[in-house]
Amino acid sequence: MVAGNWKMNLDYNEGLSLFSEVVNMVNDEATGSQEVVVCSPFIHLHSLVQLAKGSAKVAIGAQNAHQAESGAYTGEISARQVKSTGANYVILGHSERRQYFGETNALLAKKTDTALANDLKPIFCIGETLQEREANVHFDIIKTQLVEGVFHLDAAAFSKLVLAYEPVWAIGTGVTATSDQAQEIHAFIRKEIAAKYDQGVADATTILYGGSCNPKNANELFACADIDGGLIGGASLKSRDFTDIVKAFN
Repeated sequence: MVAGNWKMNLDYNEGLSLFSEVVNMVNDEATGSQEVVVCSPFIHLHSLVQLAKGSAKVAIGAQNAHQAESGAYTGEISARQVKSTGANYVILGHSERRQYFGETNALLAKKTDTALANDLKPIFCIGETLQEREANVHFDIIKTQLVEGVFHLDAAAFSKLVLAYEPVWAIGTGVTATSDQAQEIHAFIRKEIAAKYDQGVADATTILYGGSCNPKNANELFACADIDGGLIGGASLKSRDFTDIVKAFN
């Protein structure tokens, strides 16, 4: 899987223009079995779903959803509202949500439950800061994020998740974890899943790498045994770059 995260970029018409390019390029050039997900701002969701019709390769996701089913939460959007647009995915726990909006593992566990209850597939993000890596506690941080965020789920519910490992120190910085560093963490995550559930569940879990993935390093990263694709930020805003990353699976 390759998932694009547009973040808070592109006005309505810019988003439709970019997505039209992406759909056409992916349909023409992606020859593998990879799935492509575009996670846009809320204003684009319904229109992108319409544009994606007829493409078996491209799905749509939101970048966040509230933990409550509905209520007096001005400015928020519920999982049910996201699902009603035709979107199938939602990013939860992105490091920017954790950092800027104070989202905790406990809150994200509730968001995950609500998303799943509304038939959305969470792309659940985990990862350490530079300070945590330098302090050599990054494995502990990631395990805690898994245990407190998603390991309350039974195996059937957990199997609906996609995980995304994001070294926070590599997001938008131009710095990328080496393929060895990324593989080491992905293997650790899969080992923890196997210990919690079983090896079959672990092997079936899609684990994406997020953190300055680009057309130049995608082939090396995706060739790693436990890296199943990427969660792409900046490069997803350029149709050529994004499509070239998708084509790393060709």
